[in-house]
Amino acid sequence: MKPILCVVGARPNYMKIAPLLSAFAKQGMPAVLVHTGQHYDEAMNDGFFRALSIPEPVANLSVGSASHAQQTALVMQRFEPELDRIDPSAVLVVGDVNSTLACALVANKKGYPVVHVEAGLRSRDRSMPEEINRLLTDQLSDFLFTTERSADLNLLAEGIAAERIHFVGNVMIDTLFRLRPEAIPAPVTLGSHHFTRFALSTLHRPALVDNESKLQEILLCLRDIATNTLPVVMALHPRTRATITRFGLEDLIMHPHIAVLPPQGYLNMLGLMQAATVILTDSGGIQEESTALGVPCLTLRENTERPITIEQGTNTLVGLSPLAIRQALAEVVNHGGKAGRAPEYWDGKASERIAAILKKSLDA
Repeated sequence: MKPILCVVGARPNYMKIAPLLSAFAKQGMPAVLVHTGQHYDEAMNDGFFRALSIPEPVANLSVGSASHAQQTALVMQRFEPELDRIDPSAVLVVGDVNSTLACALVANKKGYPVVHVEAGLRSRDRSMPEEINRLLTDQLSDFLFTTERSADLNLLAEGIAAERIHFVGNVMIDTLFRLRPEAIPAPVTLGSHHFTRFALSTLHRPALVDNESKLQEILLCLRDIATNTLPVVMALHPRTRATITRFGLEDLIMHPHIAVLPPQGYLNMLGLMQAATVILTDSGGIQEESTALGVPCLTLRENTERPITIEQGTNTLVGLSPLAIRQALAEVVNHGGKAGRAPEYWDGKASERIAAILKKSLDA
């Protein structure tokens, strides 16, 4: 069997690809990894690869940051010769970053089967670049592996043949379950900040952090929470750090009850999430991880592509209104927030299901 070519482009991809590579190895299925370098920080990259036991990629395309069009085009240009050289049995992409769409498009045009893990998720907001990437990647894919039943319905409504759709569960939760015992305790990460209860905040989406008035309003809200309700731990994405500086908002995060941290490794972040009283985020993946951990999550967006985290999990969609955020936070602090439950097939075995399906299909 020729190898499966697996693509990663950004840190959220790592938690999804790690259990797949492990499952392929257990099934005796050869696989190789290509890193597009869409998001690349050498220290963070190495730390994630070590923590998640990800093997070294056979190629790093070193694309780096650029506009959406430039980045997508550069990934395509640099990925094609690697695809020709490796000549895989299939190309597997995960999630919804620009590299996902770019590599799926190249593979499809050259006649290779495309495997999309985390297919069918929809926010219904086409102003989000990720939504466009999701829609187009799914149309290009031959194997569409979904994390929740609503994703199957989305794909069927978009004309995807039922035999191409496979509900398998969430591979990111496979990683969480495997590594939860190794999570670094929150006090170790927090150091001199001796918070026994805290709200954990992560912000990175351009619609929020690139908008000065919206970002200022949210930072003022977090400052108010730190003053009157709970200490706040901010794990600052590089984009968010840069825009805070550019907009001159540094004073808003200088507070004795706000701990400002650099981007965290997976095990550090896992320790912070499971110790948090509540999480305030605009991240898609953290909505899922908080549900698996049973930690209340307030999503600072007007929509989500992961409705199961609201319907069955611990997530509440609160938007960007400070009043709505404070009201939802009060519900958590005073009454514990949503308890939630583990969604169907979020059992740590999604990657095994994917490997079994691909082995049977690609060997045929």
